Amino acid sequence: MNTIVDAIRPTLHELTGANRDLDPLLDLVGNARFVLIGEASHGTHEFHSIRAKITKRLIAEKGFNAVAVEADWPDAYRIHRYVRGASDDEEPIDALGDFKRFPSWMWRNADVLDFVGWMREHNDAQSRTDGARDKVGFYGVDLYSLYSSIAAVIEYLDRVDPEAARRARYRYACFEHAGEDPQSYGYAASFGLTPKCEQEVVSQLVEMRRHAAGGDEAFYAEQNARLVLNAERYYRSMFGGRVSSWNLRDTHMAETIEALARHLGAHAKIVVWEHNSHLGDARATEMGRGGELNVGQLVREAHGDDARLIGFTTYHGTVTAASEWDGPAERKRVRPGIAGSYEALLHDAGVADFILPLRGNAAARALDAEKLERAIGVIYLPATERMSHYFGASLPRQFDAVIHIDETRAVEPLERFEREHTREMPETYPSTL
Repeated sequence: MNTIVDAIRPTLHELTGANRDLDPLLDLVGNARFVLIGEASHGTHEFHSIRAKITKRLIAEKGFNAVAVEADWPDAYRIHRYVRGASDDEEPIDALGDFKRFPSWMWRNADVLDFVGWMREHNDAQSRTDGARDKVGFYGVDLYSLYSSIAAVIEYLDRVDPEAARRARYRYACFEHAGEDPQSYGYAASFGLTPKCEQEVVSQLVEMRRHAAGGDEAFYAEQNARLVLNAERYYRSMFGGRVSSWNLRDTHMAETIEALARHLGAHAKIVVWEHNSHLGDARATEMGRGGELNVGQLVREAHGDDARLIGFTTYHGTVTAASEWDGPAERKRVRPGIAGSYEALLHDAGVADFILPLRGNAAARALDAEKLERAIGVIYLPATERMSHYFGASLPRQFDAVIHIDETRAVEPLERFEREHTREMPETYPSTL
């Protein structure tokens, strides 16, 4: 282990708090148009804050014009409208108002609030500058929002084509027997207890694409219709095994990024915020060997040298996480990285916080042999940490760079309890990535 540490130590770039600390990372990005920035847990302040600092520089210095995050499309689109000055929300906290269900604190926290405020200020300044670039947008790429996306499609069609809205209501009525619980629908449809709604949602998407009007609002509505299609398949797949549902979800997220790139045109430059498990190339992990793919893999396959994958790690500290699905946000102590893990190895480098370039770094080959890597989602179970939160991976094949923050602290939620509760539990429990 000491030999590995000795090999990589000269290639570390220490983080001191100065803005120039990130220069090596900006140099590594170069002219890439897709920069995927992960997180080793959903509830860590430093992951949120440093990712925001990187993103601000990518927007200001390299012309990135979209931030795509691991959140539902309709919830995030309210933020998108706010930061572009197109909504009635007066303050950043108002724009976060659609994040009501568990884990709302993943986005309703102080770090995201600050970043949303910065985006609005940046866009307002852009609109006052002659020849300014297009305003930056904020988008969600996840697919849990089955019913809110149905509502968004109908609301849009009510405004532009009431007869089309009537047809959409008829098709989407197929889901009514499940109430507001998409897992109830998935269970009943999977086991033949009720008819599948697949044909209805396909027909709705085909019609919307056939009569697409163009523009932001039409694009927003069409993506909601596509989300309903993929969510319908996803909730049925949950009863057929983890791999198929995981792959459906990550494929949907990657497809949403591609759709966004097409919508923004030739000048699209997109920053993606998701968990390491979604953005580190799955082919370099034990999950990949088990048949799982992920967003990082799909973006690399589609864009090659035009993509950069950046991960985070931590050795110990605190994290905001729940103990069970739909439970309150708790401040939990993160155990020190276990012996033999990447977390323990990077801790042994003796530098508190640093960037480790992996792309083009010959010394990083010392890290190539698979080791354990930690992943904390919205649930953290220290008592079963080895089983619940560690997996095998090769860090240099997962990422182009990793940012290690040796001691981290929990993100500050805007509230500890959810404003709305939900009965469904994702297929990624207990890690819920």
